[in-house]
Amino acid sequence: MAELLKAEGGSITPTDVSNDGVRRRDFINIAAVSFAGVGAIAVLVPLISQMSASADVLAESSTEVDISAIAAGMAIVTIFRKQPVFVRNLTPKEIAEADAVNPSTLRDPATLEQRTKPGKTNWLITMGVCTHLGCVPLGARAGEVKGEYGGYFCPCHGSVYDTAARIRKGPAPKNLEVPPYVFNSDTVVKIG
Repeated sequence: MAELLKAEGGSITPTDVSNDGVRRRDFINIAAVSFAGVGAIAVLVPLISQMSASADVLAESSTEVDISAIAAGMAIVTIFRKQPVFVRNLTPKEIAEADAVNPSTLRDPATLEQRTKPGKTNWLITMGVCTHLGCVPLGARAGEVKGEYGGYFCPCHGSVYDTAARIRKGPAPKNLEVPPYVFNSDTVVKIG
């Protein structure tokens, strides 16, 4: 470019071309784009971070339950995501009663083995919410009515669940839901 201007009789000023051929305008463009990029990051980082779950939500995303004190035939009620959960230690008799039922005869076919973890068939963990209209069934606490199949009884509309928490009678369309859970040890289960 310098040669072209000299050939035409023009002159070159130091502000037009620097020693390495980069013009002042190029530097200003690069600086402006860099400044805009930093500004965009400064805006996006807080925006994206506010979308992540807060500490109280993360705390409720799982629940650990100590099951060491639950005797065979007993159950406890705990809370998971603001809803009741039934943790039941089934007796061999209750397991046999659940296994004796042909799943194809049920409204929502499932075996006890499908509703429990391998090797832990005696531990039945279900949401304590009736699948009809969301009432809390009876049968998890001592002295409560368990219904004619020995599981749970919903007092709102009469749904009856068996020892595997499968719907056997009444308006409920599905079995009590089994939440995701894992055994951290023989005495601690993590729900969620």
